[in-house]
Amino acid sequence: MGDVSANMITAEMLREACETVRCSPMDVIKTPLIPWCQTTLPPHTSCNIHIKMENMQRTGSFKIRGVANQFGRRLKGDHFVTMSSGNYGKAFAFACKHYGFKGKVVMLENAPISRSELIKSLGVEVERVPTTQLMDVVNRCVQEDGMTFLHSIDDPDLIAGHSSLAFEILDVVPYPDVVVVCCGGGGLLSGVAAAIKLSGCKDTKIYGVEPEGACTMYKSFIEKKPVGMDAKSIALGLAPPFAGTLAYQLCQRYVEKIVLVSDEEIKSAVSTLYKAGLVVEPSGTAAFTAIINDKIPDIHQKNVVVILSGGNIGKDELNNFPD
Repeated sequence: MGDVSANMITAEMLREACETVRCSPMDVIKTPLIPWCQTTLPPHTSCNIHIKMENMQRTGSFKIRGVANQFGRRLKGDHFVTMSSGNYGKAFAFACKHYGFKGKVVMLENAPISRSELIKSLGVEVERVPTTQLMDVVNRCVQEDGMTFLHSIDDPDLIAGHSSLAFEILDVVPYPDVVVVCCGGGGLLSGVAAAIKLSGCKDTKIYGVEPEGACTMYKSFIEKKPVGMDAKSIALGLAPPFAGTLAYQLCQRYVEKIVLVSDEEIKSAVSTLYKAGLVVEPSGTAAFTAIINDKIPDIHQKNVVVILSGGNIGKDELNNFPD
């Protein structure tokens, strides 16, 4: 990361990234933004809610946005390594296959086997390791094997690519009152928040949502510095071992508050969405979970945007959720 700071993330940089993502040969989808009232979800009449459907994104999550900008802006070398619990790894593998590069994903050993098998099917090597060994293995790959490391959380090109999602929101809802975003390491939350605030929506309140057992950004806000923890949650995509340094700086600057939801609340939300015909993984439901459990303050009669960030969940995983 070097000396990268929040000050270098400008409106111009984010708009350039948005154009890179829009024109990417990986065909990133401009996903729908659907009014809640046009779904079969249980009525929520206290405010006007729009749902951003990143679960319909190519590769199944928003992660392809950041990957498209990373690969589009710095194609140096031909053998890349990253670390991921699944969704970033899938987008990374998709990009490697598209560009004809070699790749390796260092994955948490508790990630679903189905996700590592999917990544391997795209031609990318997977090494499953304990959380405490993630960076050691990545560093070995860089130093001994000459691979180029692409960060899955804390990279300015990645964060800028994720911000393309925010510009799509503003095309439909130019001045949202509240935007609710899931948060793991903070890449999506920081990119969306920066783009919205730097686009002139100074009064928009942006909330991040984390699982109680994987609340690195929440703890970072309390300690006023990025921290790590032994993160454990059913929402594996929101359970990295640390909050990103650049992501934390941007969240501190542009995010109103981090709120927490329980694993039981997340499980119930996955089922609620599924009954409405929306297949969303636990990590992708966090923002929705916060809304239906009244965790977001002051939204009565407000224009609210909620992001469903991913839909990569297999039939075997869905069996673990209540009817």
